[in-house]
Amino acid sequence: MEWWHAVVLGLVEGITEYLPISSTGHLILTSSLLGLRTPERSGAVAAFEIAIQGGAILAVLGLYRERALQMLRGLLGRDAAGLRLLGQIALAFAPAAVLGPLLDDPIEEHLFSAGPVLAALAVGGVWMIWLDRGREPGRGATLAELGWATALGIGLFQCLAMWPGTSRSMMTIAGGVLLGLRARDAAEFSFLLGVPTLGGACVYKLAKNLMEASENGTPNLFDQLGAAPVALGMAVAAVSAALAVRWLVAFLERHGLAPFGWYRLALTALLGALAWSGIVSFEG
Repeated sequence: MEWWHAVVLGLVEGITEYLPISSTGHLILTSSLLGLRTPERSGAVAAFEIAIQGGAILAVLGLYRERALQMLRGLLGRDAAGLRLLGQIALAFAPAAVLGPLLDDPIEEHLFSAGPVLAALAVGGVWMIWLDRGREPGRGATLAELGWATALGIGLFQCLAMWPGTSRSMMTIAGGVLLGLRARDAAEFSFLLGVPTLGGACVYKLAKNLMEASENGTPNLFDQLGAAPVALGMAVAAVSAALAVRWLVAFLERHGLAPFGWYRLALTALLGALAWSGIVSFEG
């Protein structure tokens, strides 16, 4: 992998990871157009796309460091509100932590194809447009008013995002809004929930890639693509994710979710046309 491939993919990952528009769809499109999704290295590219999510995690920890410190104080028994928020994030993370490893192989085998990914993109777009009808973007409960049942509900919505093309951010933000949170507060909870979720996926995918390569005597991610591109991709993803998160919070406050729904429908049409023409591959 060339250094500029890593920069482009890191930029796409950082911008799209926390926007409700499907980072999977954008990474499939980008890596295919760059000629990276060849049969011999599609697995390494897929692992690379997961690994650079570490940059997005660092961006959230940097932007929401006061929340992170509050939860740390809560863990040490010094902040009741921080402990409550930490517990709610743990509760919301639990369903994905259980189902993720169990469903990883079936999802890769059956859902990483054009039909399922495009269907998820389109249905998610329609859902967000519908959800925004007659809703004022600034209305709803705050993060301080978040209940335990709502936190669990958001975690269950997150499980639906295991379907490629759905978007973890879309399911958690839109799910939070549906359950009564303000859009900006649903987004903040989604970002914080992404730390253990994306971190877990990062560690799991990297470990799986390294173990399979060792067992089969085949090159691993770093052998095929190089360690430097992975580090560069993570760094670019961190910077671009930080900018995207700041922009998203302000945008949601003013415009809500519907514009992202229309964008997803346009992306569905574009990816469908490129897949039909053979330019884009959903394999790997």
